[in-house]
Amino acid sequence: MTLLVPFDASPLSTTALERAVTFGDCLDEQVVVLTVIPDDPEYARGRGWITRGEPFDPKTIETGLRSRATDVAPDATFRTELVDPDEPTATSTTEVVREIRRVASEIEASVVFVGSENAGSVIAPQSSVGKPVASDHRYDVYVVRQPGGSVDQEELTDVDSTTE
Repeated sequence: MTLLVPFDASPLSTTALERAVTFGDCLDEQVVVLTVIPDDPEYARGRGWITRGEPFDPKTIETGLRSRATDVAPDATFRTELVDPDEPTATSTTEVVREIRRVASEIEASVVFVGSENAGSVIAPQSSVGKPVASDHRYDVYVVRQPGGSVDQEELTDVDSTTE
C-alpha cells in the first residue's frame, strides 16, 4: 500500500502530509509526497511559491517545496512533476489534477491524502484540486479540511449519542 500526498506547502497540504505520515507509521506503509508544478508563473504566485517580480524557476520552487516537505516527512519519497498545458483550453489546475491522478494510478496509491476546503462540497472553486481528485474511485481519499491544531471540545457536542 502506498499513501500519496499532493503537496503545495499550503497549511492544508502540510496537515495532510502530517496525517499521512501518522498513518504510514501505524500501517508501515510508504508515503509519497507529490508536488506538481505547472509551467505557469501566475499559478506559482497564487500558491505563494514566488512573489511578484520574482522569476519563475521550477527548480528553485521544487527545492523550496522539497525542503518544506522534508521538514514534515523526512522519510517520505519526494516526487516532482512539471506539467505543460497539452490542451489550449486546459487550466493549470486541470493539469495538476490530471497529473495527481496519473501518478496515483502509476504508483497504485491505496489512499490519497488531500488538503482541501472544497473536496466533498457541492460547489468548488475552479482553482481547487480537491474535488476532482476526491472523485476518482481507484483509491480511497482522506480529506483534510482544517489545518492542524487542537480539537475544540465545544465542537464535540454530541459524541455520547454515538455510543448508544
